[in-house]
Amino acid sequence: MSAHQSWAYTEQVKDHFVNPRNVLREENYEEDGKGLVGNIQCGDEMLVLIKVDRNTDTITDCKWRTYGCASAIASTSAMSEIVIGMPLDEAFKVGPKQITAALGQLPNNKIHCSVLGDKALRAAINDYYERNGRHDKVVREQARIVCTCMNVTDLEIEEAVLEGARTFLELQEQTKMSTVCGKCRDEAETLLKVYMQKHFG
Repeated sequence: MSAHQSWAYTEQVKDHFVNPRNVLREENYEEDGKGLVGNIQCGDEMLVLIKVDRNTDTITDCKWRTYGCASAIASTSAMSEIVIGMPLDEAFKVGPKQITAALGQLPNNKIHCSVLGDKALRAAINDYYERNGRHDKVVREQARIVCTCMNVTDLEIEEAVLEGARTFLELQEQTKMSTVCGKCRDEAETLLKVYMQKHFG
């Protein structure tokens, strides 16, 4: 694939960007759950609102609004279509692999944009559970430090993979991990493979 082709957007991405689905337009939308996330590195902010059928714990509507690039807009538009009618437990597991599959593909350097929508969705689902006193259902991502010298976590390694790191050297360049004592290299290389498989395998 040429450099030009690897940057090209699919027709599905273009369609979702030009004709985004389920964009929040009402100012007084009464949601059951709200998620707001920002990615300073990408410069995007994502708001996702959901309505839920309380009898079945199924998402009946998903609205969103974002300040972001074409990939972020298209990804969230596609995600909103995927999760409507889906049980909360299943929707919570929706990730970049499903979203990019619905879009045909995204350029590698834009995969991280597809993470914004599903992070905001998970935050909205957690918010729904909290509003309804179901705190036992709330799931929080817990970061674990892998490189103690540079204070780099497993979540930062995953983020680096989503932003294009494919080798240990690229991971090292992005996170500065394993540049002091080097003891974390083996675990970092294992996590690199795990996250590659998770998102691209």
